[in-house]
Amino acid sequence: MRRSVRMDDKYSHIHTSPLAFALTVSLLLFIALPYSHSQPPPPLCAQQLYRCNWNVSAIFDPPWEKIPPSQCNGPNKSFLLTCHAHYESQNFTVKDIDNTTHTMKLMPRPPVDHVCSTHLFDGYQNFDYDNFNSTLLQYNASVRKIIIYEHCPTIPNFPLKRKFTSADVVYYFEEGYTEKEMLHKYPPLKDCNRRLNVPAAGPLDRYDDTDDGAGVLEEALNDAFKVNYSIPRGCTRCRESDESCSPYGYGYDEHLVSCNYCPNEQCSLDSDVILYAIIVIGTFIGAIGIFICLIIGCRKCMSSRRTANEQDIEVFLRDHGTLAQKKYKFSEVKKMTKNFTIKLGEGGFGVVYKGELRNGYHVAVKILTTSKGNGKDFINEVASISRTSHVNVVQLLGFCLEGKKKALIYEFMPNGSLDKFIGNKGLESTSSLSWDNLLQIAKGIARGLEYLHKGCNTRILHFDIKPHNILLDENFCPKISDFGLAKLCPGKESTISVSDARGTIGYVAPEVCNKHFGGVSQKSDVYSYGMMLLDIVGVRNNVNEETTETSEYFPDWIYRKLEQDQDLRSDIVTEEKETERRMITVSLWCIQTFPKDRPTMSRVIEMLEGNMNSQEIPPKPVLSYPSAGLVPEWTTTSLQSE
Repeated sequence: MRRSVRMDDKYSHIHTSPLAFALTVSLLLFIALPYSHSQPPPPLCAQQLYRCNWNVSAIFDPPWEKIPPSQCNGPNKSFLLTCHAHYESQNFTVKDIDNTTHTMKLMPRPPVDHVCSTHLFDGYQNFDYDNFNSTLLQYNASVRKIIIYEHCPTIPNFPLKRKFTSADVVYYFEEGYTEKEMLHKYPPLKDCNRRLNVPAAGPLDRYDDTDDGAGVLEEALNDAFKVNYSIPRGCTRCRESDESCSPYGYGYDEHLVSCNYCPNEQCSLDSDVILYAIIVIGTFIGAIGIFICLIIGCRKCMSSRRTANEQDIEVFLRDHGTLAQKKYKFSEVKKMTKNFTIKLGEGGFGVVYKGELRNGYHVAVKILTTSKGNGKDFINEVASISRTSHVNVVQLLGFCLEGKKKALIYEFMPNGSLDKFIGNKGLESTSSLSWDNLLQIAKGIARGLEYLHKGCNTRILHFDIKPHNILLDENFCPKISDFGLAKLCPGKESTISVSDARGTIGYVAPEVCNKHFGGVSQKSDVYSYGMMLLDIVGVRNNVNEETTETSEYFPDWIYRKLEQDQDLRSDIVTEEKETERRMITVSLWCIQTFPKDRPTMSRVIEMLEGNMNSQEIPPKPVLSYPSAGLVPEWTTTSLQSE
């Protein structure tokens, strides 16, 4: 906005858009700028200031109010206005101010010309009635809105019109009629070239209706209309103290006011300003302080939880004698994995990388994720596997525990996991595994489970036996791995309590999902072993292919084949049928619905090594395989070779 000032002997004008108009009148109201009494009046007063024809010194007393007339080049100047804003918008003449009611009267400039309609509305050429109200100024309740249509076709029987010539007629009405109603009643109004909304000081019926309404419109538009203005509360005290009032800063707020006209030439901020500033600053500082305290408290709480959790892990490991395992620094873990370059696999509790110790021995490094298990998976795995020493259980070589960083270092298994050699994944690789190899792998896994259930000082239930967690060394010797879901069983209790379902869908025993089938015990691992044995034989894959379009439960399909002495696999040779039948029979015993009907792992080994003729086919399970929706799938990581 470009600002300039000019002298006008007849009118004081305010050229502005609605917003600029409000700001300009704001300057009028807060004319007391922060000058001290000792400051001289503005230079070149005659060129920079202009006057109203009324006295408003009762509102504010600017320091330079009593400037001698000779300095402002005009007699009888009782009040001076500043900051004349140029906008291509409405011009007003301020006719009066009533300080008791906080109202002022405004009239458009130039006044309405009644010679012809061309100049009738020049005073409202760019006026926007609906956007006039602002923070400082609002229409008084007495003001009425007049809607005027100009350059219209002839509209018969229109109630209010002003006829200048036969071809120059304007139509108007008061806002009491809605414009929608008028347009509906008088459709030709839509064809008018121009429409104006203007304020009138009061209802139209207060003006004389002469010469077919000729004088009503002119009188209404030439009558100054009232607007209400607001001033800060603090200004009242300024006037009482014989001090001038001006806004404090650039905003408009009833508290942000300073009384800065001081007769004794010592100015200070109004007490409201100081109080308001103290409240704002104090609130801001208090909010920041509370926010900082919350952050510090949360960090301490999280830190204490982490510290307590880490201490629990350290105490657990120390109490159970597992710190005999080598403890590595995380920097050593990064070095042995070459900054985690070769990824072997990923499971529910972490990612496995290939590493190499200083002596050249290859290892598998499992980095446990911090978002799962709250350290329980780490405790389970270290506490469980560090107690073991068996050819069919993977060996833990060391671990790392540094804050959130947890890692387990295992012996490396070159042939990866068993699932690579069975099912669809093993179509190309199975040729390297004969039925004798598969039987030896099944026996090795059974011996490993027997050791976990009986051979340790503390029995261990694995809870996640599946092909993915069986690793094969260079000689295809199986080793049970991934003890993240394992549970230690001190004492001689036959059953244990578990608070949540655990395992992988397809291998989970019914009692793990529902206690009505019986208690959770080592027989739960036996069930998982039986399901895995069916995978090794390849029966489950064949069942899925042959029973896709039927509802036959796959153990029923197997029983039917066995009873009819039919081959379960078409690709098997005669010499291998006995091995296949033996493994299937053992698996059917293992997957009995109720734990009491399943054999122990010791009995499983005897059946795998015994004579097939002495084995009887187990009874059919009374319940179908548990649905996939009962148990969440927790997969664990396989330590595979690259």
